[in-house]
Amino acid sequence: MTLTPQAQTVMEQFQVRKSAAQKKKFRAWLCEELQKAGYAPVIEESKDRMSSNVAVGDPESAELLLTAHYDTCAVLPFPNFITPRNLLVYILYQLLICAGMFAMVFLAEFVLHSLFEGFPLWGAMLTAYGILIFCVWWMLGGRANKHTANDNTSGVLTLLKIALALPEQERSRVCFVFFDNEEKGMLGSAAFAKAHQKAKKETLTLNFDCVSDGDSLQLFPSRGLKKDAAALERLEWAFAGAGCKTVEVVRGFGFYPSDNASFKRGVGVCALKHSRLVGWYMDRIHTGRDTVLDTENIRLLRSGVLRLLEQTVEEHPD
Repeated sequence: MTLTPQAQTVMEQFQVRKSAAQKKKFRAWLCEELQKAGYAPVIEESKDRMSSNVAVGDPESAELLLTAHYDTCAVLPFPNFITPRNLLVYILYQLLICAGMFAMVFLAEFVLHSLFEGFPLWGAMLTAYGILIFCVWWMLGGRANKHTANDNTSGVLTLLKIALALPEQERSRVCFVFFDNEEKGMLGSAAFAKAHQKAKKETLTLNFDCVSDGDSLQLFPSRGLKKDAAALERLEWAFAGAGCKTVEVVRGFGFYPSDNASFKRGVGVCALKHSRLVGWYMDRIHTGRDTVLDTENIRLLRSGVLRLLEQTVEEHPD
């Protein structure tokens, strides 16, 4: 499937959405495109003025909340390797990153003690704190990654494609939200959920994050939503694989660390690969290798949402 004009524009002009100026420019373009399609987007500022979410529709009355974060990350020398169905590997990888940070501290201490005899304790402590602070800053505020096809340009394009394909008579049933500051700890979605308690507690929420690099599209329902068998059956019916693609609603153990965690009935939607060693995994994100945009995945997700809306079975919150 070829890129739509809007997708082409995002890929060519708006892949970097990290600084305040970059985000503002993207929001202006996004709102203009949505207005052309007949929507009335609203920019919701969090109370602390740190996050600017773009909301399209009424979160209080919508029966379906469709979300994705639009902010992008710093480029790192290592990928954010995620194994949503293998917690042990996920934890071990995070520990490996921490070990690397402390190895830098020990190396710096060794060099300083070798060069300067009797290097003071306070100097060693300042050096250690300085290196650790620099590492954290690098991950959160470092140089912007120029390649964000999967994380999370794919989610943004999925929301936009669904919005443009949605018939006018169906639009009141859906609220689209483009979240800010997911990369800084899901600040945007947390602020939105706090401001819209009904949506947070009751509304089925599909969050699209990294959906374009992998042939298996997997949906990770929240613990509360897993108790709603009817809702899971609706999702399984609506989202079906095609060709070499598979789609699975994960009913057993699984987690997806994204904005869906801010909602009681949230579902994290992502694309994964598989290996015998670690099982299902996601790689390349947060690096310059994040260049894969599989538009077939986006087409499948758009079709799934439209099928989901075709159903007339009413859901009730837990």
